[in-house]
Amino acid sequence: MEYLYSPWRSAYFQEDHKSSCVFCEISKNGGEEQFVFYRDEICYGVMNLYPYTPGHLMLIPHRHIDSPHLLKQEEWLHLSSLAQKVCEMLLEFGAMGVNTGINIREAGGAGIPQHLHWHFVPRFERDTNFMTSIAQTRIYGKDFEEIFKKIKKLSQHFLKGE
Repeated sequence: MEYLYSPWRSAYFQEDHKSSCVFCEISKNGGEEQFVFYRDEICYGVMNLYPYTPGHLMLIPHRHIDSPHLLKQEEWLHLSSLAQKVCEMLLEFGAMGVNTGINIREAGGAGIPQHLHWHFVPRFERDTNFMTSIAQTRIYGKDFEEIFKKIKKLSQHFLKGE
């Protein structure tokens, strides 16, 4: 496997992930500098810092739990309602399809297993190219901050949060 140098990720690797929860920290203190585009009393929306495709984002409950079965009924209904709106928002963003899912705990594939987070991955025709197929490498051909601004503007229309 080939490796591409990505120095912007060094801060992530230097953080002590065992003593604190990055999602709880963003919940308490996060703003535009952490790419939070939506916030309400139950959850917040944030761009994935290591996106699969341009516009990859997450909905994350403020409460520190690791599985949807631990959500209160009103929390689950709220998140589910927002999930529908996020899909519509990503289609307006220009996605031709959307993958969505929750990886529950480490064995379920969660990158941050201690805090529930719901992924929304916009998909585009031909968004997989030969680099992914033969080099196990992804190419991200859009400006991250420009995408964040567009998602934030769309969220104000579709999600009507903070």
